[in-house]
Amino acid sequence: MKIKDDLVAEDLQELLNRFWKLSGQKIRLIRDEYDTAKGSPVFTKRGKYTSRGWTEWTQGFQFGSEILQYDVTDDTEFLDMAREATINEMAPHITHIGVHDHGFNNVSTYGALRRLSHEGRIEADKWENEFYDLALKSTGAVQAARWTTTEDGEGFIHSFNGPHSLFVDTVRTLRALAISHQLGHTLYGEHDEPISLLERLIQHARKTARYNIYYGSTDAPYDIRGRTAHESVFNVTDGQYRCPNSQQGYSPFSTWTRGLAWAMCGFAEQLEWLETIDDEELEPFGGRSAIEKMMLEAAKATCDFYIDHTSLDGIPYWDTGAPQLHKLGDYTQVPADPYNDFEPVDSSAAAIGAQGLLRLGHYLNTNNEQEDGSRYWQAGLTVGRTLLDEPYLSTDESHQGLLLHSVYHRPNGWDYIPEGQSIPCGESSMWGDYHMRELALYLTRIYNEAPYYTFFNGIKSEV
Repeated sequence: MKIKDDLVAEDLQELLNRFWKLSGQKIRLIRDEYDTAKGSPVFTKRGKYTSRGWTEWTQGFQFGSEILQYDVTDDTEFLDMAREATINEMAPHITHIGVHDHGFNNVSTYGALRRLSHEGRIEADKWENEFYDLALKSTGAVQAARWTTTEDGEGFIHSFNGPHSLFVDTVRTLRALAISHQLGHTLYGEHDEPISLLERLIQHARKTARYNIYYGSTDAPYDIRGRTAHESVFNVTDGQYRCPNSQQGYSPFSTWTRGLAWAMCGFAEQLEWLETIDDEELEPFGGRSAIEKMMLEAAKATCDFYIDHTSLDGIPYWDTGAPQLHKLGDYTQVPADPYNDFEPVDSSAAAIGAQGLLRLGHYLNTNNEQEDGSRYWQAGLTVGRTLLDEPYLSTDESHQGLLLHSVYHRPNGWDYIPEGQSIPCGESSMWGDYHMRELALYLTRIYNEAPYYTFFNGIKSEV
């Protein structure tokens, strides 16, 4: 990536203003045209959202997008839609014991509404706030209960694939455990055993950092610093690690770039959240120094890998080992081409990764590491600048998607390939649109000098 060192958030103001106008139009279009009886909208085909049954992990992004739209525009139309949908549609997601997606669905809805209430942005009475709190306490505990114990006595939150499966994605959903813990909640197990949500958050982050992220510490050709494995597989009988795997990437020994982006963003925002936790709380789980070192090493390594292995304009291809990627030559030295003949880009990975770069840069800048902090910050602005314009921003008012050239599941062939093209392109995903809005909210608050945006704004520890 060629990092634009002279770019500042204010330079993006005009693009962001256009973005939010288009965003509102797309939200209304989905509400008017999408048939909710088909399930949650997942990705577009010929510009119209369709569903794809794997898990219902995208519904919170649909309603969460409406909340983000209100956050910027103060248009109560979007707030009213999101409030009603959260009450009527999201309850099953709180108690969904079959998925690791609680931080996606529920923090994006209940969490966002609670945040706006405590920021003084919306009016909510005591009972409404307690309703949000109860939902957030519960969702963190349910997610934390999906626990696999490893041979060292620690463990991880297993994915919907089963108890053997540690997904790199899940580190970004730790926000559910973070909020639940900070609201004073405790998970109880057999015989009323209290289970610390903070401990499980830290252990899961530690296992992800150890088994899903590489640091160039061996001579293995796939051990490149910062690359990630989508899935790590464990023997559930004795808890031993067995091997890397990939569900949505090309192979266990290449890097699926959306998984990389989940790690970038997840570790960076957990570093921000840890600053709200007292040292005494962290001491039983290794202490602040060791925990922050582990997370910072993971965040830096993945962000560095992204910068080094993405295109000149900051947009990655869907997997760094994609089988025909070599036909593009040195793709890191030219802007990404979403309409090429060989391998698709993944703009959703860019939207998620950009937020990780910005958050890591901000964290380091506020902790007196300005040299590294500035590099990541400028890299995040560079990616954001690219995404806020064509060919990635969808300006076609009949297209329901907002961020074009997103990829869902290339190995399963779930992505639509337009007529005349040889690869998926020109389509959107609900998670890509949501995270593009979240990135745009982050940047909008920066240039407006508004309160810094985090998922935990307004939460005070009750522990």
